[in-house]
Amino acid sequence: MMTLSDFLTLLPAIVLLAWGVIMLVVDLFLPTNRKGITPLLSGIGAAAGLGVNFALTGYSQTGFNGMVVLDGFASFTNTLLLISSLFAIMLSYDYMRRMNIERSECCALMLISTAGMMIMVQAYDLIVLFLALELFSIPLYVMSGLVRGKISSEEAALKYFLLGAFSSAFLLYGVAFLYGATMHTNLAGIVSAIQGGAVQTVFLMLGVALLLVGLAFKLAVVPFHSWAPDVYQGAPTPVTGWMSVSVKIAALAALLRVFVIAFPSVAAQISPVLGVLAALTMIVGNVLALVQTDIKRLLAYSSIASAGYLLMAFVPYGQGEVASDSIAAGLFYMIGYLFASFAAWAVVAAVEKEDGKGLQIADYAGLARRHPWLAVAMMIAMVSYIGVPPTLGFWGKFYLFRTALEGGLVWLALIGLLTSLFSAYYYLRVVVVMFMQPGETEARREVWVNLLAVVSAGATLLLAFIPWQLLDLASTAFLRFP
Repeated sequence: MMTLSDFLTLLPAIVLLAWGVIMLVVDLFLPTNRKGITPLLSGIGAAAGLGVNFALTGYSQTGFNGMVVLDGFASFTNTLLLISSLFAIMLSYDYMRRMNIERSECCALMLISTAGMMIMVQAYDLIVLFLALELFSIPLYVMSGLVRGKISSEEAALKYFLLGAFSSAFLLYGVAFLYGATMHTNLAGIVSAIQGGAVQTVFLMLGVALLLVGLAFKLAVVPFHSWAPDVYQGAPTPVTGWMSVSVKIAALAALLRVFVIAFPSVAAQISPVLGVLAALTMIVGNVLALVQTDIKRLLAYSSIASAGYLLMAFVPYGQGEVASDSIAAGLFYMIGYLFASFAAWAVVAAVEKEDGKGLQIADYAGLARRHPWLAVAMMIAMVSYIGVPPTLGFWGKFYLFRTALEGGLVWLALIGLLTSLFSAYYYLRVVVVMFMQPGETEARREVWVNLLAVVSAGATLLLAFIPWQLLDLASTAFLRFP
């Protein structure tokens, strides 16, 4: 029987889900010339969810017969997801109107998708994990194709839908194999079955592998990354920016919760595979970014490379204290990645023209002369991606490389370091074009977009002076795993 305590466990996600549905109903009664109010109302909903999430911070409980859990890890990750949704709504406010794609369902679907991500982070049962993944994925497919009549947007939606459904099948087959191996889908039941030796080893390993493939697709880990460049390029810029951050946070958090809790016993077999995937993702993402001339495709491959760095935190997940430090470093990296990404995507949105032009790297020539604050914001984002001090990106990579070395993964830390140095070429190329090449680049003087660029870049820079406090928060979040 469900109780009030059960609903309290999912209250932040319920607030977002209910608000998103209400927004769809409200849209029916809004006149065409008042559709612009929906981002503001959606922002209020995201802020309300963030407030509820803060109010529940410190609570630790399970709900719905142990199928979901509220703990420090969920509160920490949900905070990042809610901040990401707020930033994306800010980014879309003026952009959608300017591009003549002002559709109120976009922000409503964004709230519903974020609610799905939050439930996925809190899932303590593999069936709930799958349902939450579908809840956040289906709105994404729709939002990717919002620019009706534009071939690249329609292609992005179709490609994302087809490959997303394919990856969901992998994940569902993984759940089926795990159920066949342990007779449980609940994480606690799986742990008990493994510890009691009552498992079918072949089914267990097949289930773990298929589950990893399904979630690796959402992370855009090589070789499951082929959808990302086309989808990132074709989707509206606010959707792309939000997707590049939130989907990675949710997928990595789900991987951490499921594998750290349920499958530490197979870490010896899985960790080498994770290490190879992380190395391939860092190498392929950074190498292919070198030849990009479109800023959205460049940031897409940058996002793929960042998935490799995030996955580095996951490799030693079965090594006790090292795993705790490594996962805390991964959570820390998410913070820096969130702020740097939205600083970059805000500048992209400001420079992009109504006809879809302004997305070539060459189009950024002279931006520093006409709009210095945007050029500085983009520069801070670029150097943070590289890992140059003093930025959050530097500390994020420092902690990741340190924990990799502590876990005996010298080769992986070396690949991470070399690919970071390698990435400096294409990141700094954007900076050189903005500051050193002649041009008359124009950008929109839109309040919310410019404010987001400045705030995100400022956070990327200023929070780098208190890295220990942020790392302590991440460590505390990890240590509250039930």
